[in-house]
Amino acid sequence: MAIRNAPPRLVLASASPRRRTLLAQIGVVPAEIVAPEIDERPRPRELPRDLARRLAIAKAEAGAALCPDTCVLAADTVVACGRRVLPKAEDAAAARRCLSLLSGRRHRVFGGVAVLHADGRVTARVVVTVVTFKRLSEHEIADYLASEEWHGKAGGYAVQGRAAALVRHLNGSYSNVVGLPLFETAALLRGIGCWPGPTDGPILTA
Repeated sequence: MAIRNAPPRLVLASASPRRRTLLAQIGVVPAEIVAPEIDERPRPRELPRDLARRLAIAKAEAGAALCPDTCVLAADTVVACGRRVLPKAEDAAAARRCLSLLSGRRHRVFGGVAVLHADGRVTARVVVTVVTFKRLSEHEIADYLASEEWHGKAGGYAVQGRAAALVRHLNGSYSNVVGLPLFETAALLRGIGCWPGPTDGPILTA
């Protein structure tokens, strides 16, 4: 009978309730949740894909600083029209600008995911989903703004809510648009040896 040590505790470096719900969907319950603060502003001429990857890694590293000797999972979602990065809508005016820009157009959602192991190894992926909105009337925009689902959401919408009725086509990972690409996240956790398991002692294997 062989004995292997339990994997390190898994920490989620995100305050997003959506990411916690998505992880629970695949049976992953972090031992701890932290919300590291980093500068999320894009750098000059930084592409959306590069931004998503950089921010995910930065969040993982910041989470590891708060919780050393753990396995840290972090993610970031970037919504972009071409090379233009849309903001996280903090007020109705910003959400309206996003929805007006997305109306009748195709855009991309870049999901950066990073896993930082207790020994300092880091693995990151960027998942891209293409989303096409129907052409929105002023009434539809006003109705969605009234729902306030847009608050704090990248691109000014939440696909898991009322905005689902605005999406004409989605190509790629749906969970990525919600906030975390589950297939890739599970693969990263397994690949770095941080797939959740018993943490109260050594694991016995035949």
